[in-house]
Amino acid sequence: MTTVPNIRSLAKPTSISEAKINISNLRLRTFIGFNPDEKTKQQDVIVNAEIHYRADAAFISDDQDDALNYKNITKRMIHHIENGHFHLLEKLAADLLAIASDSEQVSYAEVRVDKPHALRFADSVSVTLSATRS
Repeated sequence: MTTVPNIRSLAKPTSISEAKINISNLRLRTFIGFNPDEKTKQQDVIVNAEIHYRADAAFISDDQDDALNYKNITKRMIHHIENGHFHLLEKLAADLLAIASDSEQVSYAEVRVDKPHALRFADSVSVTLSATRS
């Protein structure tokens, strides 16, 4: 019979780094581009985000109210993408970065937006933006 050790009996680390949330390969469709056909036909985009925040309160309390709500962040991103019209990947990436870093808990966020099939001989073209809260 295997027993799970009581977390209180384990040695406490001297320092725990920030939590890092990764949202991987969020696949959606939106209007993106400035060519005439791109303005009338939705295209695929793939979003990846990395969000850092201090999780001390969350791992001590085990209370969802103390954690960063990545489900709400993702829902906001989905709504923004699916209901938007964008000329540039840079604009879409900046908008999603603002959503990812909106909470005061967030110290760093990075968002990458890929546009598959944008170039004839490439799998994808992407733009990555990041922001740090001081």
